[in-house]
Amino acid sequence: MPAEERIVYDLRGLKCPLPVLKTRKRMETIAPGALIEIETTDPLAVIDIPHFCNEDGHRLEQAASTAAGHRFLIRKKV
Repeated sequence: MPAEERIVYDLRGLKCPLPVLKTRKRMETIAPGALIEIETTDPLAVIDIPHFCNEDGHRLEQAASTAAGHRFLIRKKV
C-alpha cells in the first residue's frame, strides 16, 4: 500500500507565534482529512503546535525532534 500523500510546509527560521499563525492559515486551504507536515526550528513549537491542534480540532498524528528543530504531522479535522 503506498504512503498517504502529505503536504510539506517549511516554517524553519520563523519564531513564535508565526509557525502557528501560518499553519492555521494554511489549514484553511487544504481538504478535510488531509495530512500536513510542518517543519519548524522554533523551540516553542513543541508547546504551540499541539495546543493549536487541540484548540482547532485537528489531530496531531506525530511529533518528532529533528537535527534542526521539530517535525509535526497533522491531520485536518473532517
